Amino acid sequence: MSCLFPVFIFLSLGLSKLIIIPGLPRYDLLLLLCLGMQVFMVKSGLETRDELKVITVFHLIGLLLELFKTHMGSWSYPEDAYSKLWGVPLYSGFMYASVASYLCQAWRRLGITLIGWPRAIWTVPLGMAIYFNFFTHHYIWDIRWWLILAVFILFWRTRLTFIVNRETYGMPLNLGFFLVGFFIYLAENIATFLGAWQYPDQSAGWQLVHFSKLSSWYLLIIVSFIIVAQLKHVKANQGFRPPASFR
Repeated sequence: MSCLFPVFIFLSLGLSKLIIIPGLPRYDLLLLLCLGMQVFMVKSGLETRDELKVITVFHLIGLLLELFKTHMGSWSYPEDAYSKLWGVPLYSGFMYASVASYLCQAWRRLGITLIGWPRAIWTVPLGMAIYFNFFTHHYIWDIRWWLILAVFILFWRTRLTFIVNRETYGMPLNLGFFLVGFFIYLAENIATFLGAWQYPDQSAGWQLVHFSKLSSWYLLIIVSFIIVAQLKHVKANQGFRPPASFR
């Protein structure tokens, strides 16, 4: 259930390769489907309005990254569409938003709590440095491996607990970062196979995404997690009992 939005996007990618609607480009169809799914998630109560705010932030952050990366030639969207902005179809922001949807849903459904979460004075600058490195490494040094080392050090003592079938489990947060990043990397291979976007080495035919991309997704999920965790922390300290989705 926590992966409902990402699974819907995968199904939409697959069906849109098989179903062609005259006059409606595929990327535009995907945008309409994602918008419809987002409305359904909120109206049905599967997502709260607070979660929608978080997801919207991720949509904007992801779209900004997409605009820059496609401009730099890191990947491309080869199909035509009316809803393209400087070569980036607007549906692409929903792929980042679906990650935020998963985090919010899992946090609520699994009753996630954090033990030993570092102070914001450390986590916020680290998250900003990770995000900006996606941009700056095109012009100066790529410091991702230093950032990964900083993540391991900062979150070395941090653990998360979660509840499954009334049993409480726990794991080191660094392990959680890796596992989510790894599964997003697997999802990326499926998405590129279905034509969600295209890397330069896939222009002549699909092939596996280079394993080095795992480090990118590992870092991106850390940025996502820091944003969600800090927003939940702020919500919990506003002087009233927070809704379940932000505990």
